[in-house]
Amino acid sequence: MDSRSALRNTALVAFMIPSLCLATRAFAAEIKGQVLGGGAPIAQSTVTLMQASAGVPKQLAQTKSDEEGRFSISGSAEPDATLYLVATGGISAINKAAGNNRAIALLATVGSEPPSRVVINEFTTIASVVTHAQFIDDTTIKGSPLQLRIAAGNVPNFVDLETGSWGPIILDGLNSAQTPTMANFGTLADVIAGCITQVRRDACGLLFAATTPPSGGPPPDTLLAAEAVALSPWHNPDKIFALLNDFYPLPKPGTPGRLMRDAPYIPYLTFAPSAFVFPLKFSGGGVSGGGKLMIDSQGNAWVADNFTVGAQNQDASWTGGISKFAPNGKALSPSPLGFRGGGIAGPGFGLTLDAHDNVWPTSFTGQNITKFDNDGKPLSPPEGWNFNGQISQMQGIISTPSGDIWALDLIKGQIVKLPQGDPSKVQFFCQNPTGDPLKNPCKLMGPFALAIDQQDRIWVTNAVADHVVRFPASDPSKFETFKVGYSASGLAIDSLGNVWVTNKLGSSPKGALKFGEMLAAFKFNYDKDPDAGQRATKVLVPAMAVEKSGYEGGSISVLRPDGSEAPFSPIYGKGIIGPWAASVDGNDNVWISNFSSESNGIVELCGFRTEHCPPGVKTGDAISPPGGYVGGGLQLMVDVGIGPAGDIWATNNWQVYQDAMGKVDEALQTKGAGQGVVVFYGMAKPVKTPLIGPPRQP
Repeated sequence: MDSRSALRNTALVAFMIPSLCLATRAFAAEIKGQVLGGGAPIAQSTVTLMQASAGVPKQLAQTKSDEEGRFSISGSAEPDATLYLVATGGISAINKAAGNNRAIALLATVGSEPPSRVVINEFTTIASVVTHAQFIDDTTIKGSPLQLRIAAGNVPNFVDLETGSWGPIILDGLNSAQTPTMANFGTLADVIAGCITQVRRDACGLLFAATTPPSGGPPPDTLLAAEAVALSPWHNPDKIFALLNDFYPLPKPGTPGRLMRDAPYIPYLTFAPSAFVFPLKFSGGGVSGGGKLMIDSQGNAWVADNFTVGAQNQDASWTGGISKFAPNGKALSPSPLGFRGGGIAGPGFGLTLDAHDNVWPTSFTGQNITKFDNDGKPLSPPEGWNFNGQISQMQGIISTPSGDIWALDLIKGQIVKLPQGDPSKVQFFCQNPTGDPLKNPCKLMGPFALAIDQQDRIWVTNAVADHVVRFPASDPSKFETFKVGYSASGLAIDSLGNVWVTNKLGSSPKGALKFGEMLAAFKFNYDKDPDAGQRATKVLVPAMAVEKSGYEGGSISVLRPDGSEAPFSPIYGKGIIGPWAASVDGNDNVWISNFSSESNGIVELCGFRTEHCPPGVKTGDAISPPGGYVGGGLQLMVDVGIGPAGDIWATNNWQVYQDAMGKVDEALQTKGAGQGVVVFYGMAKPVKTPLIGPPRQP
């Protein structure tokens, strides 16, 4: 932080030099607005209009706010450029006697189509910083046009730029009363306002001490304080929360007409959070019981839906289609059923995108492979591709850098390849003519997910085994097996070729016993249920829902590129309860979803490039709080994915697992299906999308 703040003076001087090389095609941005702090005007604040790009941002204009905090500013900007306003210094109307407060620094990112009127205040600052966390450094915002467009497009979800008050999404029924996001947001705004209005002489000093980042000195102003919180939301949340009472003490009990703090923003927190995160939930577009998630080249999120909206959904028969969400969370697929056709019938953890943004789901219930274009139009035949009944309940599917499509048949334990995505050239590998899963020629036991590494080798997890299978894409018969934990599901390969595997039943003797039950259920029809996968699920899900933490809970196995296990593997505890999926970000840090309960969040682990981890944190250690990042309406998650702007997307697969596994009370019969997708903004180093092969930075 010291090095960043040291650049402030020289950077602002540079920005004050009018650009001599504006593009010939430009549009005039004319903005009237008001600078506010704690809900009151800030006079004599320096307001600067900036244009962000992939390089050094350009200053377009500068002015001062008047005694009511009002300003008018205009400048010529490049078409489709992202614009933002910075307000520094000024005199708060709440505390004029304090004079010019040089610690004031506020931000409002207004995008490429700014409203004619803009408020710059604590709300716009937090919303702009959180969504641009991966692209902001002090007053500098830099990123690709796509990244900046996505980040700016999410600011209005949190704040109404014209009024400086709550935005429509954070206020809606999914996010206001059902999650702590509003209170987290309001609390941070309140403590920042305490410095702006100087509610006590040492308010700014207290704020900067509480928001001092893990490395570096305290921030010098409110903008850098907000940036420190956004970049390290897990750091000192209790100290930041404590400022609420320091700045706005509760009224004495029994004070007539006084129940709440004199804080400018309500709601605020009653208890300290585990992290200052601001996730939002989105629904619509047919999303119901979301499984696998993929993000396309434009940042749109595609979700394989296990279930149908509003139905009494049961795990025994998935009936969903696919959904699509814009980068700002707006549903782009039709309600209530999402995209259908092309043979799709109950997809699960099988969905991928190819290099042309075509969408390839596999159907678990429908037992086929399907294909859609990026507009949701089915490209597969009405029955999908089943290859004359040669495939059964399908799960994982990937597109490789060479253009091939590989998919997994969970029940038959075979691998399906579509060379260059051509179903007419389908190839089958590891076919098991015996029907006995223990005699699979490639040691596949309920193959579930797959990934390809930098050496063109494919790695496969097995839901009903304690090993992964690896083979060269050129010859699947040359397979090898490597020991992991019990009932592996997701896996991810980092930029160095290390493989991170999620073990749903962990690595302990207790996990081994439950795994044995699952294996027996998969092989033997002991309860007259012909569906082997359903029999195994009846053992697996209740075991995961027990919420065992530590050694007896779920675990993560980490394999080196040569297949040897890393010395710190397996990883357990640290918020890992029922791990399902893993994703690697652009810093090689690893993100884990939990399929266990609403109390278990998304876990962030330090990867092999520890220079991108907090001081003292080693590879395999948790960066996230002990329970993971929670809130936002998370339920029993399946997948977690990373977008071009560093946003973390998670799919809520189930709500109450008992409701999806049999007849329950009538009032609860739609609560088996998980509700919506949840987005945590700007928390991961971005990756290039769609993800084809190991992650790459954009």
